[in-house]
Amino acid sequence: MGNLMGPIARRATPLALTALLTATLMLPAAAVAKTDRAATLSRWATDTWTSFVAMTNPQTGLPSDNIDGNLDPATRSRFTSPTNIAMYIWATLAARDLQIIKPSEARDRIAATLTSIERMEVHEASGQYYNWYNPDTLEKLTVWPVDGSPVHPFLSSVDNGWLASALLMVANGAVPQLRDRAGALARGMDFGFYYDPAANPDAGTGQIRGGYWPEVPIGQGARPTNSPGECIVRRPADPNAVPPRPEADPAFAGWTCHHYGAFNTEPRIASYIGIALGQIPAEHYFGGWRTFPDTCPWNWPETRPIGEWVDYVVDGKTLHVFEGAYAYDDQLVVPTWGGSSFEAFMVPLVVPEEEWGPASWGVTHPLYAEAMIEYGLDEAGYGYWGFSPSSDPMVDGGYREYGIDYVGMEPNGYTSDVQKLTLANEGWDDPTCSRPATEIAAYGHGVVTPHAAAIALDFAPEAAVENLVNLETDFPGLYGAGGFKDAVNVATGDVADRYLSLDQGMLMAAIANELRNDRLQRYFSRGAVEHALRPLMAMEEFGAGRIAE
Repeated sequence: MGNLMGPIARRATPLALTALLTATLMLPAAAVAKTDRAATLSRWATDTWTSFVAMTNPQTGLPSDNIDGNLDPATRSRFTSPTNIAMYIWATLAARDLQIIKPSEARDRIAATLTSIERMEVHEASGQYYNWYNPDTLEKLTVWPVDGSPVHPFLSSVDNGWLASALLMVANGAVPQLRDRAGALARGMDFGFYYDPAANPDAGTGQIRGGYWPEVPIGQGARPTNSPGECIVRRPADPNAVPPRPEADPAFAGWTCHHYGAFNTEPRIASYIGIALGQIPAEHYFGGWRTFPDTCPWNWPETRPIGEWVDYVVDGKTLHVFEGAYAYDDQLVVPTWGGSSFEAFMVPLVVPEEEWGPASWGVTHPLYAEAMIEYGLDEAGYGYWGFSPSSDPMVDGGYREYGIDYVGMEPNGYTSDVQKLTLANEGWDDPTCSRPATEIAAYGHGVVTPHAAAIALDFAPEAAVENLVNLETDFPGLYGAGGFKDAVNVATGDVADRYLSLDQGMLMAAIANELRNDRLQRYFSRGAVEHALRPLMAMEEFGAGRIAE
């Protein structure tokens, strides 16, 4: 493993360092490594919490979406989202459990957040929260504060899923004094609102929609309210022109055209919560594609999968599931949509998928982490790994999707390279619908985001810590008073000099789980969540595994 003593030594006085070295020399080698790892993780968590303190309005208890790397409160963004609020609650619980803050401070902070959530405008028909709010005034945004452009309020199924996850943690007893308030807020959110029972006729069950537009802006495809008809796409009269202020037509208010069809992606948190709350039928667990099938009508994704159709019975109903996987080297993994880390590993920060589904998630998660490590170190030769949507180090304030094209289903892929060189196509070998493979021509400016390595701690702990230590050591500008900044171009050393609530929250939760025996998982998953989901996960066997030589 990497030089874990380096970061500790730089923070210690000579006397303290001598005592530390004397103590560690008396321990067995394995214990020394474990002790060093815990100390390093604790330091990272303490500094990460500093970024949340800086990002959060102490009166409203709401975090901003991001803040500059100098942590100046004047640089806090003037917008936040349901996911950002959830990450702050996660981080507050983590800071308490890691003894960074006292229980009373955690309780007061979360109480202030709940008070604001109770006051924020929601969509009355569903109890769902809008996509953007002002963290200082609590107002729903209709004008983007950065450039004055219009914001069309939207209800996102996945963003609301993350907010509900945090509320359920508190409601399940993470903060007993706030249990009832958090429970009332969570129960007021209807995830059945997004459920389309006919979305996957191949499986014989449904999927959740991406979201809902109370008023649909021109140019946005949507299904009219209460209509079973085809998706309607509204476009400007001149398709080459964008009206300066797009109009909204309430008659076409309704659902997004897309559903969340790929299963191994972060929106499954909304599916899990809907099932656990009894708002979505349990059969929906099998409605998302593990991969699309291996037949010609489905030859448009990146790779022809390896797998077979399997039937599962839920509540007396037989469901048909294609248990497919993608091959990467000798790993067979259930791919994500874009090939990124957070799609696979954000959900198990609060749901013990690997424990409840030992023949499914327990197989694919470690192999997916292994594929990410192998790609970054061996295939691309970056020397580092951890690829996920994050800030763009080359564009001030920019944000981009990063991933590994080989383990994603999306036809255009998420690139790991800021120059967008790292797109490939594994091809399709069926003689009736063949498509030639293309290879990655070059690896250049890889972009690594620290949170993507941190959230793999559960599945590759030593490799994740070593990678993060190396990132901190080799790129001094990447680590600041608020912990790891958001991303780095490992070829040039350019750093995205800001902190994001989303990414800092994932990092904080991953460390707390690692050091406190998956305590954040237990806060969320006890009770109704485990009762509803564990039997579903236990019955499935993914097509993932190791390819025999």
